[in-house]
Amino acid sequence: MRVLLVYPAFPTTYWGFQHSLDLIGKRATLPPLGLISVAALLPRDWEMRLVDMNVQPLEADDLRWADVVMTGGMLVQEPSLHEILARARQFGRRTVVGGPACTTSPDRFDDADVLLLGEAEDRVEALIAAIEARPGTPRVLEALAARPSMHEAPVPRFDLLDIGAYRSMCIQTSRGCPFACEFCDIIEVFGRVPRLKKPAQVLAELEALRALGYRGEVFMVDDNFIGNKKLVRTMLGEIARWQKQAGYPFSFYTEASLNLAADDKLIAAMREADFTSVFIGIETADAVALKKTGKRQNVGIDIPTALDRLTAAGIEVMAGFIVGFDGDGPESFEAQEELLRDAPLPLAMTGLLTALPGTALWRRLDREDRLRHRSDGDAFARPNFRPTMPERELVEGYATLLSHLYAPDVYFRRSAALVDRIAAPAHPTPPRREDVRVALRSLYLLGIRGPRRALFWRLLLRALPRGQHAVTTAIACAVRGEHMIRYTEEVVLPRLALALRELDAEPRAPAPVIPLRRVSLPVVGVPAAGERESALSTAE
Repeated sequence: MRVLLVYPAFPTTYWGFQHSLDLIGKRATLPPLGLISVAALLPRDWEMRLVDMNVQPLEADDLRWADVVMTGGMLVQEPSLHEILARARQFGRRTVVGGPACTTSPDRFDDADVLLLGEAEDRVEALIAAIEARPGTPRVLEALAARPSMHEAPVPRFDLLDIGAYRSMCIQTSRGCPFACEFCDIIEVFGRVPRLKKPAQVLAELEALRALGYRGEVFMVDDNFIGNKKLVRTMLGEIARWQKQAGYPFSFYTEASLNLAADDKLIAAMREADFTSVFIGIETADAVALKKTGKRQNVGIDIPTALDRLTAAGIEVMAGFIVGFDGDGPESFEAQEELLRDAPLPLAMTGLLTALPGTALWRRLDREDRLRHRSDGDAFARPNFRPTMPERELVEGYATLLSHLYAPDVYFRRSAALVDRIAAPAHPTPPRREDVRVALRSLYLLGIRGPRRALFWRLLLRALPRGQHAVTTAIACAVRGEHMIRYTEEVVLPRLALALRELDAEPRAPAPVIPLRRVSLPVVGVPAAGERESALSTAE
């Protein structure tokens, strides 16, 4: 059996960092971990090829070679995914689709021969039978009620990757989250009981990457890395020992909840294992909104204090924010801007609230007859439901907020705050050849040819007295900022302006009668260690 694994292309997004990739000589940010994890479950005597359309085009020769085409991804990749299915059909190739888009919205993929919903580890034989088109095999492999243990998950097929094409490698150590955020589909796909791999499995994956010659950043893609603190502490201890024995070939970043900042022992364990950054779903500083949307684990946390604790430990925070919660008013934009004014938080990812299929939010809005069922991929320009705030006011406020957050001088001010406060890593290593190459390329493209070269040099000169770690942070902020600023100016703000023109042309409809409330910034302390962790908003 010859299996062609095809990963759909991403459109340009904030998280794609497409405008930064050229600066560092890479073609994509992360590899398709889901596809290479499924590939590891299939018979070893099958021939396999991987085409990541974010790295290379899908050629006719690849489709001629294949017996079956396996693909899958997120809803944002849906247009590319359908293109793959159409091209496979032209060559008469059988197609199998899985992943989060297929799992939450199977009705969108009638053009696939086989749908794999949910996780694959507990249905390997059924998947193989479907690939081979054995008589009697169902077209839709439904997700099972009992989710599989991760203790038998094999090492992903990292050997299928063009490792040099990616900014980072990635592994997964757990699935599931114990919380109940209304807008998040992680708990719908993976459940509310975190399931972890054994430390030996995680070390085997790290060793596989090291054996392939990879050195650099590794993203632990868990949607809530600290979903089970007890087991995570044990794993971190094993990773730290392996790192020391291996000479610290990797640094790590992941996703966790804001109350990580209250757990000094867990922070120390992450620092010892060489974690250098973490994504946190802050969403909003409004306690009322957090309670209404089910994200109670963030209530009562002093956000600036939490950010300072993590930054002082050498862990950069990247954060997600949401506007457009029920009851939000114009003051919600002002509150977020004030919160971030001098925060050490360059990457403040702010989006309109979106109802993802299959979530509690989707079900509630459906009951309230507020869903629009928009599927045009334009969710960042207008919400896919009727908001309680007048929609024009919401979109206009969102556009103004983004124009302020990613104005070049404001972005570089937050970057300077990070450079000033970030601690050196626990285990500094000499710059690798790749690091030097990226630094020199950035100095030329941003410091000499770049349109924001004055800001670049101001940030770099600010970092120089603080040492290598601060210089590295400054260059990273400038590289990422090139994407954030350009994407905001060239794509997001024009699309929001178009949405505003559309709204002006539409008949005015009355907003749902739900009273607005004032936003209050919590000032109480960080909750005590051991309180339950947060599900993250990055549902895909």
